[in-house]
Amino acid sequence: MNKTLIFSAVITGVLLSSCAQNTVKPVTVKPAATIQSIMVSVIDPNIDFVWNSIATINTAQGTEERRPKTDKDWNEVKQHALAVLEGSKQLLLEDIKAAAPNANTSSHPVELSAADIEKTINSHRADYVQRVENLQSALQQTIAAIDAKNVDELEKAGGIVDQACEQCHAQFWYPNDKRPK
Repeated sequence: MNKTLIFSAVITGVLLSSCAQNTVKPVTVKPAATIQSIMVSVIDPNIDFVWNSIATINTAQGTEERRPKTDKDWNEVKQHALAVLEGSKQLLLEDIKAAAPNANTSSHPVELSAADIEKTINSHRADYVQRVENLQSALQQTIAAIDAKNVDELEKAGGIVDQACEQCHAQFWYPNDKRPK
């Protein structure tokens, strides 16, 4: 009986030891891209596709109402919205750079340099995270509208996405822009 008890204790110890050694280590994701490259390659082209899926186009030949109509159309719009949502998650990676060294981030004189954008993000990290989370929430609304195949809600959600983008850009890319109210 003692041998069985000792054997059981040894086996239990070995099993517990091996379980402790096989614990899953947390995954550390390091950014491979910059905020600028994510915006240019993932967010901008995909959100443009979503926004452009609804349009009223007036020409000399008449008016065209562009809307997703078929399941294939809705699925295609959803894939683009999902790409934006997944891309937005990369914006929250620790140590992500605003742009590559010496990259031009400015398309207008009021925009900050990449170094200044990074400083602003780092000194207001909680605000930056909230701005990205606002974008993600708007994208969830967009996806819900797509799933419901509701053009009116998709258009409304697209406006909320645009507002979330503009608020982040106004705070971190061109905070000194003096726009008329």
